[in-house]
Amino acid sequence: MAGVNKVILVGHVGADPEVRDLPSGSSVATFSIATSEKYKNKAGETVEQTEWHRLELWEGLAKIAQQYVKKGSQIYVEGKIKTEEWVDKDGVAKKGIRIRVNTMTLLGSAGGGNNNNNNSTSNTTNEPKQATANEYVADNSPAPDDDLPF
Repeated sequence: MAGVNKVILVGHVGADPEVRDLPSGSSVATFSIATSEKYKNKAGETVEQTEWHRLELWEGLAKIAQQYVKKGSQIYVEGKIKTEEWVDKDGVAKKGIRIRVNTMTLLGSAGGGNNNNNNSTSNTTNEPKQATANEYVADNSPAPDDDLPF
């Protein structure tokens, strides 16, 4: 049986996306988001734990992120975990995890607040609310047709 590698995150953007245009003509955006959870410890104190996730978006998603995603924005992303290995400038082997995003939805305004004009039913703005990697394939090949009835 094949495995499943799927990640769903809702968090706040830590810094404006960095977008690079590669020699191959592809575009890639990278930035991090923070997810937080609160719980009470044994002493009854509320503790907030924050995790940072490094995101990677390709092609059209990278361009959308460049235009609309700003530090403090709240976003919803779906993607998969990618493990990367490299050797740093001192020759030390490093390993890290990045989320390769294939779906992104902008949830709130920059600064983390909710804006009533920024919901899925509003047609008062031309800003895209959701984009998927199916629209923008990293290797420039067309997305496969899906003949499933659902």
